[in-house]
Amino acid sequence: MRTSIAIAIFFCLWFITLFGVLPFFAKTQDEAGEVVPGTPESAPSRINIWKLFLVNTLVAIVAFAVVYVVIANFDAIAGFFGVVLGREPAN
Repeated sequence: MRTSIAIAIFFCLWFITLFGVLPFFAKTQDEAGEVVPGTPESAPSRINIWKLFLVNTLVAIVAFAVVYVVIANFDAIAGFFGVVLGREPAN
């Protein structure tokens, strides 16, 4: 895999995993007990963005490692399905 493609895949995975990690560290204003007038109670009170980015980066690294192993080991989809179905890959 070329380096530029690996970087592009990593950044795509990073932003995708961000949406999965984001809710884990969100504390609402209602939970914190200090609702600012004019905002909904479900609005976040304080977010430690650097902690969120660090955890998200670790999750994205694990996801990228899985994608890299799959791409490196199963580079031919036809060969992959041949192995799964118990047939030899076509040359």
